[in-house]
Amino acid sequence: MKYTRVSALAALGLAATLSLTACNGDDSGSDAAANGSSSSSSSSSGSASSGSGETSQDGAKSEGGSDSKAGAGAGSGASKTGKVTFCKTADLAIDAADAAPDESTGRIDVTMINRGSTTCSATGFAGVDIKDEDNTSNPVGRGHAPPRVTTLKPGDAAVFNLAYDIDSSGDSLSHPTNLMVTPPNETHSVTLKWPEGAGAIKGAYTDVEVYPTHTTN
Repeated sequence: MKYTRVSALAALGLAATLSLTACNGDDSGSDAAANGSSSSSSSSSGSASSGSGETSQDGAKSEGGSDSKAGAGAGSGASKTGKVTFCKTADLAIDAADAAPDESTGRIDVTMINRGSTTCSATGFAGVDIKDEDNTSNPVGRGHAPPRVTTLKPGDAAVFNLAYDIDSSGDSLSHPTNLMVTPPNETHSVTLKWPEGAGAIKGAYTDVEVYPTHTTN
């Protein structure tokens, strides 16, 4: 009888031990799952913060990830910052013509055509020197006029003007032979012939003025 009671107690003890072991195993699995979930969440959070702090190609911090870089370099002739670059002398076909409106006012139109493959800017004042037959050259001063935005697509033209008073006395001391033109924001120049038929300059070369570029459209 005593043997039977001991056996029964032993059986109950074994059952309790197995039950406790099972409970511990479940808790362990839950903790592992919780840790895995936390790790995954932390990884996703790190990835998201990395995307929001992405750096664009021009080195500027972008707040919207790839969306903020969409405008960089967009469009023909645009640089990585999205701005149109200035026209290069080598990409411009440049010509000068007499455009005097009357017999007392001298005007020369200098036309620049974008023969390049990309859009460029010719905004501002061109640099102009007048070369005389005595082989001296004289810079032309700027007229009082604000620059106008002058953006040229391939094939578009821009014009700027030289203005002066015409000397009809026949005693002008100026004998121009050439124009040396440097497009706005460029350092390379081209040499053009002084337009045939242009009136004589009254006064000195310092009395001639150059005006900003504008489009012909």
